[in-house]
Amino acid sequence: MDNCLFCKIVRGEIPSRKVYEDDEVFAFHDINPLRPVHLLVVPKHHITSLATIVEADVPVLGRILAVANKLAIAQGSPDGFRVIINTGRVGNQEVQHLHAHIVGGPDPVGPMLKKIN
Repeated sequence: MDNCLFCKIVRGEIPSRKVYEDDEVFAFHDINPLRPVHLLVVPKHHITSLATIVEADVPVLGRILAVANKLAIAQGSPDGFRVIINTGRVGNQEVQHLHAHIVGGPDPVGPMLKKIN
């Protein structure tokens, strides 16, 4: 996608603090980190969201998770981390390119969600 923010980052048209790249995925530091470790892992080919995946996307989804583990440990979260994939409007997906947030650090991340009364 020509105007996709993450596609432009993958192509090198927009600078990023890259931490990993292979044939399938690209990983970089979040521009507004919420934790000491906050990375984004994206497929290099454009997938809009989890809601649009097809069977051919299954291998890259597994690759994202394998890379997430490796990077979280290497970046300073060896005792655990959280993987977040926001999907669509209800999931608060802000960039319409599938991406996994890898968040962690030395302290616990906190509760998954606030309880609705």
